[in-house]
Amino acid sequence: MDKQPSVYTIGFAQKPLRTFVELLQQGGVTKLVDIRLNNTSQLAGYAKKDDLAYIMKLVGVTYAHELDLAPTPDIFEDIQKKRIPWNDFEARFLDLLHKRKVEERFGELLGDDTICFLCSEHKPHHCHRRLIAEYLQQNGGQEIGIVHLF
Repeated sequence: MDKQPSVYTIGFAQKPLRTFVELLQQGGVTKLVDIRLNNTSQLAGYAKKDDLAYIMKLVGVTYAHELDLAPTPDIFEDIQKKRIPWNDFEARFLDLLHKRKVEERFGELLGDDTICFLCSEHKPHHCHRRLIAEYLQQNGGQEIGIVHLF
């Protein structure tokens, strides 16, 4: 009997690089999917796009930046500036995923890899990486488990 695949999620905030890499390795992650709208900020430290791609190459993990899985600038700004509550963000973001038909790309995203969605939030509770994983779990056409690394 085949083991049900799992999708992992991780945030880099409050994690030293060593812990971040060890969590990915413990999960058997082979592909890190960056779902941040802005992945070049100086505030990202080791998780800036080019640095992270280099680090992942060193540890044998494929790196991909998927803007289709990021919120739009207006949705992102509304939640960051607290103009909308979390439940409004969640509804708008899930509607965006539906409009973008991200479930149609699930097979392409997953492939033969063990994927991990990356964002900045330390915990997944109020982060769009959790919403993406749950959306794909419900709409991706195959059963998957979700594991949050933190």
